[in-house]
Amino acid sequence: MCMVIFAPIFAVCAFATCGGYYGHLQVKVDCAEQRQSQNHTINIDFSYPFRLQQVHFRAPLCEARRHEVYFLDGDMSLSAQFFVMVGVFAFLYSLLATVVYVFYQNSYLRNNRGPLVDFVVTVVFSCLWLVSSCCWAKGLSNIENATNPTQVLLLISACRAPENRCTVTQEPRWARLNTSVVFGFVNLVLWAGNIWFVFKETGWYKTGQRYPTRSASGKRASEMRQRLYSESSFEQPDDFGPQPFRQDSFTQNRLEPFTQARELQRQYSVHPSPFSLPQTHMRETTVRTKGPVIFVNEM
Repeated sequence: MCMVIFAPIFAVCAFATCGGYYGHLQVKVDCAEQRQSQNHTINIDFSYPFRLQQVHFRAPLCEARRHEVYFLDGDMSLSAQFFVMVGVFAFLYSLLATVVYVFYQNSYLRNNRGPLVDFVVTVVFSCLWLVSSCCWAKGLSNIENATNPTQVLLLISACRAPENRCTVTQEPRWARLNTSVVFGFVNLVLWAGNIWFVFKETGWYKTGQRYPTRSASGKRASEMRQRLYSESSFEQPDDFGPQPFRQDSFTQNRLEPFTQARELQRQYSVHPSPFSLPQTHMRETTVRTKGPVIFVNEM
């Protein structure tokens, strides 16, 4: 929402303060000779796009009654026009993006095409604002040097003579152009900061959120859980093994005394001893798997 509100405003401020600039420099020349003692005023005007090599002015020659034409030095039109062009296109795109965000939100989010286009355009404008602001800041420095009153007085031959007197009565004001440079870098911060918010609306960010990468601590915790699970799986058959095998071993232990008693009785019947022993009749009882086993001897 901040991008929708502030981007068009700062874009207008950037290219308006640069494109609408008008500078004025005024110099007064006083010749030393009595016949040329009248004052000569020189007015130097320059403006956007700052083709200073085309700016000319006429200065008097104190030795003769004639004037000489001088030209300023430098051409900063490329950096100034590039800066204004970026501001104009950024303003137009901001208005278009505002209309889409407000009235065509569903179409903007359909098929993830709108956020991707918006992300690419935002990155491009961020780079353009960076390049144009730096170039325009350098160009403004060159303009200030070219229109410096000291440099202008050195161009005039009458002012180079020590007997003549030249004074600057009015200098250009650079506050407006300096403000344009500031607005250029403000637009850079605004567009570069909006890259993250536009990226969050793209499918690239959503895909990364759907399949997040695990950190090193997360991987170590996962390996530890797998190791504990494998150890518990190896120990589990001893405690939670199949119950029928445990039941068979329990039945075998219960039937072992009865089997031994029958084996002893069979041995006595095959090899009788000299001593007479009372006959014992063993009643076979049904041995259950639960509860104690009871043997009853009948005399």
